[in-house]
Amino acid sequence: MSISSTELEAAGAPDTGALVAAPDPRRSVWHVLLRDPSAIACLTYIGIVVLMALFAPLIVRVSGWGPYDFDQTAIDPNLGGIPLGPAGGISAEHWLGVEPQSGRDIFARIVYGARASMLIAVSATALTTVLGVVFGLLAGYFGGRTDMVISRLMEFLMAFPALIFMIAVLSALPADNRQYLLVLVISVFGWPYLARIVRAQTMSLKQREFVEAALASGASRTRLVFTEILPNLRSTILVMVTLAVPGYIGTEAGLSFLGVGVVPPTPSWGQMISSSVGWYSVVPSYFLVPGTFLALLVLSFMVLGDRVRSAVDPGGR
Repeated sequence: MSISSTELEAAGAPDTGALVAAPDPRRSVWHVLLRDPSAIACLTYIGIVVLMALFAPLIVRVSGWGPYDFDQTAIDPNLGGIPLGPAGGISAEHWLGVEPQSGRDIFARIVYGARASMLIAVSATALTTVLGVVFGLLAGYFGGRTDMVISRLMEFLMAFPALIFMIAVLSALPADNRQYLLVLVISVFGWPYLARIVRAQTMSLKQREFVEAALASGASRTRLVFTEILPNLRSTILVMVTLAVPGYIGTEAGLSFLGVGVVPPTPSWGQMISSSVGWYSVVPSYFLVPGTFLALLVLSFMVLGDRVRSAVDPGGR
């Protein structure tokens, strides 16, 4: 006996023709972020810094001064090289003033410093994410001896005094390719934090019905990990990435401030802050300009990470 669609509707059965595909989580996150004024402000500032890093040579060419150009006419040699003019030498030629003693243009060094800071932070975040996801999946899915070895390694790295080790290693290594060494050292101590979270969620997900159903249907372990478990970790990984970038920006700035980060004369925001310490009482703008750019960038990523977390898990609070 056949049943008409009218009878199906009357019985409360769903109409298969009206089924709609499940919404994409990424679209939901973007929809929430674009309705949040603070998230829009953070994305705007981050976008400006990224554009500065990408088009640094073109921007500097428009400003007229490179990051390594000395302008001795902009400083007063009789007063120890203090910049001439108000607010650290701000003028039509030097939009954010000049460095004391050297006369180098601060705007040009800020622009190139954004390139160094973003390159190190984004590269370290990418490497950390790959290592954390791979080791977390291996430990959480296979368990046993694999989990024990990876877990002991994570605990050792998390308990180790990372900052002291970074300072010691970077001080002993040659200055060549220091940016790549910074990425490597930061990533070595950064991946366990993501790996622990991925491990815990993997251990939970592998007990779920859809994973057991895929296993019963003959799916390989590789397929289970990368097509069943990993897609369900996207939200967690996205939140961790947005929160990791500001941490690595601060780490690079701190190491450069301590003299073991980016090697002069390559500009870096942390290095500029370190150089300005002896001048902050005489030329406060030399300290305030890079400090403000750095603080706003870290704050933007932290606020954005918090908004992403709220968008991914609205009931998490």
